[in-house]
Amino acid sequence: AAPRAVLLTVLLALAVQIVWQASRPPARARAQDLPPAPALATLQLAALGDPVALSKATMLYVQGFDEQAGISIAWRDLDYRKVQGWLQRVLDLDPRSQYPLLAASEVYGSVSDPARARLMLDFVYARFAEDPNHRWPWLAHAALVAKHRLHDLPLARRYAAAIREQATGANVPAWARELEIFIAEDMNELDSARALIGGLLRSGQITDPHELKFLSERLDALNAAQKP
Repeated sequence: AAPRAVLLTVLLALAVQIVWQASRPPARARAQDLPPAPALATLQLAALGDPVALSKATMLYVQGFDEQAGISIAWRDLDYRKVQGWLQRVLDLDPRSQYPLLAASEVYGSVSDPARARLMLDFVYARFAEDPNHRWPWLAHAALVAKHRLHDLPLARRYAAAIREQATGANVPAWARELEIFIAEDMNELDSARALIGGLLRSGQITDPHELKFLSERLDALNAAQKP
């Protein structure tokens, strides 16, 4: 049994605590900044011999960072330099992974901020050269983003030219190899378009009869358009 004075003191303290908590403004969730990506050596050590699993876990971490407890962060508000650093680390851990390049070209590259979009597209372009025959889809998508969203035809053509010159595997479809031709036509560079078609026809890369016929007809149409 406690003295009555002690009980009254405890009850008073409890009442004060309740009133004080009720008068406080509600707590507001605050967004946390994406930290810089760790050094590759640090991640390799943390992988414990399984870099592919850590690569997937890292990608999930980056992908889910825009959804934090009690708050949602718009992609355009993320620090894209840091996002690029994390995507780079995911690819370093698992070079066969396609998801970081897909995310860069189709997710983060779709923001309305041209500067951020260009950063993602250039990341795809830089990493494309490491494995062109498997990474060409993401550079092709980057070329289309540059053309239709950024309205930057020279940039789109640079990406398309890289596909034509470097992605020479049998799995690369005709439309990807010929993408530069259509962009050159959009730029009204008909001489360049004719030269590109002629180069493809002479290269021996094209063996499909339907593709050869299509390119020949396209070349004839360009030649006819050039005549006065």
